[in-house]
Amino acid sequence: MDAHAELGEFLRSRRARLQPEDAGLPVYGGRRRVPGLRREELAQLAGVSAGYYTRLEQGQSPNASDAVLDAVARVLRLGGAERAHLYSLARPKPKTPRPAARPEQARPGVRLMIESFGDVPALVMGRFLDVLAWNPMAHALLAGHLDFDAANRPGDRPNIARMLFLDPHMRELYADWPHKARSTVADLRLIAGRHPDAPALSGLIGELTLGSTEFATLWASHTVGDCDVSARTYRHPMVGAMALMTEFMVLPNDEGQRVAVFNAEPGSPSEAALRILADLTATMPADGRRRA
Repeated sequence: MDAHAELGEFLRSRRARLQPEDAGLPVYGGRRRVPGLRREELAQLAGVSAGYYTRLEQGQSPNASDAVLDAVARVLRLGGAERAHLYSLARPKPKTPRPAARPEQARPGVRLMIESFGDVPALVMGRFLDVLAWNPMAHALLAGHLDFDAANRPGDRPNIARMLFLDPHMRELYADWPHKARSTVADLRLIAGRHPDAPALSGLIGELTLGSTEFATLWASHTVGDCDVSARTYRHPMVGAMALMTEFMVLPNDEGQRVAVFNAEPGSPSEAALRILADLTATMPADGRRRA
């Protein structure tokens, strides 16, 4: 992915969301040729010249100051994640030769941590949403039809985005699949801004773009955001509907890795359903669990 091209597409998509009247500009009669704010209008509101803003949008101003980027973010009404994305795209890290990438791994201590959660589903996601490790409950909740040990094989690992868009089991699992899909693509956009030249990420995005028209449409919208922690309803094939809250914990010593933990409201029917799933998982033979 070209960070300069991504920057221009992102800024144009954010300009298209705003109308002149939203920014307090006068509106005159006649049909506008482009949706949203024009470059000249945004430059005026941000306090920079039209030529300078044009160069910024074309990726020709790598030394844009904090003041300029903050002014553009203010005019475009960018949220926290969008503002961080703007900075990542406007100031891409210089490309430097690097050794061949080694397969990403979850540290032994992190594996022990998610195993210690017992009947609470928990997993470790890599920087590009690969499942690096999961406990039996997370496997049973999200992907009991897959090999449990696949997370331990770098060439075989489940990927949250790939499963969501290309695995029909995952589509059926989420009661509000469109919302989950939008959230995942927004998260992937944020990740892509931080790693614009990562071959593995480019390959994943290309695969999803070719394999899913829904992903391609969402990706083209340039929506950016962190994974949200709102409760989601899961339609599990073994225990039925469950409303679970997902909490994400960033691992500060492992770049880009996060732990996801799934919990139900205490005393709720969802907690009872999760307990039934735990009982079923505990009594399932190891081979059965791995190839459910």
